Amino acid sequence: MTFSACGSKTVPVNKTQHETITRLEQRIEKLERQVEEKLPTPSGTSSKVPAGPISSITMRTGTADDRLRIYWADGTRSDLPCTREQNTWACG
Repeated sequence: MTFSACGSKTVPVNKTQHETITRLEQRIEKLERQVEEKLPTPSGTSSKVPAGPISSITMRTGTADDRLRIYWADGTRSDLPCTREQNTWACG
């Protein structure tokens, strides 16, 4: 097994390093499963996050209702109110 980064030359990995990497990967997978089990299941009733990919996003500023609008691939849309504080926009 070899690793390379950003097109640099490859670095050989010896058997001990490979076994260590494999154990770490297995531990990460186990931790991810544990976290996933503890997360609440989505209720499906939220109007802000429909299932499916995003089609486009627009942001309206300088109006009475500054907002971030998400257009979903299923045809629905979500509006997130936005505020500006110290040159940073926060929406949600």
